[in-house]
Amino acid sequence: MRRWNFIFIIIALFFAASTQAQKLHITSPSSVGQQLKEDRSIKHTFDSIFLPYDQWKTDFGEKTGFHFGIDYNALYFRSSYSPTYKESSSGVIRFYTNWDLIGGDSEDKGSLVVKLENRHAFTAVAPIDYGFELGYVGLLHSTFTNQGFHATNLYWKQLLNNKKILIFAGFMDVTDYVDVHLLASPWTSFNNLVFATGSGTIGSLPDGAFGAMAGGLISKNLYLSAGIADANSDPVNVFKGFKTFFEKFETFKSFELGWTGDRKLFLFNNIHLTLWQVDARKEAQTQAGWGVSASTSITHHKNWMSFIRGGYSHKGNALLETSVSIGSAHYFQSRQDVFGIALNWGRPNHFDFPNGRDQWTLEAYYLIQLGKHLQITPELQVLLNPAYSTERDAIAIFGIRSRAVF
Repeated sequence: MRRWNFIFIIIALFFAASTQAQKLHITSPSSVGQQLKEDRSIKHTFDSIFLPYDQWKTDFGEKTGFHFGIDYNALYFRSSYSPTYKESSSGVIRFYTNWDLIGGDSEDKGSLVVKLENRHAFTAVAPIDYGFELGYVGLLHSTFTNQGFHATNLYWKQLLNNKKILIFAGFMDVTDYVDVHLLASPWTSFNNLVFATGSGTIGSLPDGAFGAMAGGLISKNLYLSAGIADANSDPVNVFKGFKTFFEKFETFKSFELGWTGDRKLFLFNNIHLTLWQVDARKEAQTQAGWGVSASTSITHHKNWMSFIRGGYSHKGNALLETSVSIGSAHYFQSRQDVFGIALNWGRPNHFDFPNGRDQWTLEAYYLIQLGKHLQITPELQVLLNPAYSTERDAIAIFGIRSRAVF
């Protein structure tokens, strides 16, 4: 079975790499390149004291090809009810860079992409685990953990054929290219995983995972991407991935076909279908599984973007078996603030969470851009019928997230 999986993904990668695509980057807003681009795009006069540093940073990147960012993120949750802990909080400091090493001023650049993090909890339970403390099957946030040093990215990014082909190879975060969605970034958009990659139904979303992906447009509006990554990745000990990938060859594979109405607004007007499969992991004692995710995002009324997303999984250690989300976000161009609200229905994966009842999740947030270098995001999550909660049918979680960029 694994042999055929490997053959399938090699064919898919070759097909993706041979497309006659237009210029396009099929990557998540939380990927290093897109994050750096977003950081540079913010225009604000409130913190003019940083203008000399910002200019130096821009000039340094243009001269050396070494584009970098440093940020510190913090998240605080307080719930209306908990059988254990009422609060949960964590912090993450990140260093990320896109270093153009070959290609010079040409379109076809080869770059080293690095993202290093330190994730540390301030409370007994980190936000990533807090939902389970409340009887909820899901992640109230997917990245605020207590893992310590964390190597999320260490890969080579290659653009080919006049930017028509995009290839990653090395230690990757699969959420950079799987089920890409404008509001999928856990750093700047919704906190809950059900509104991000896979809608909570993808059984393995490895980061710091050794593998490769390729993608591009196959016509004016159609695109595809495909990838394979080590399902046993350990971002705390990232180089161990060489051994686990080649010796165990227990992998996560994905294939995505999509349509975009406007290449410049790729993630704003987008429809796509994602197929994934993960092998059983002997040491972790998880089952093999597969699933499908679908997404539709459209812009309307000038500054609104609305979406319908969902997914289905069969085994594979997924949190949810079935999930459907609907939501909208409003972009305040004059202030560069963002308001988002979304609702999800989810059915727990009965292989791993037997007898868990269907649950609903409502989340609303408001990202406030306090200058070019600081974001504050108050938010509210309401958990209705948490799968295993015996004391409450509704739990409110008040949160605030901050991000300081340097």
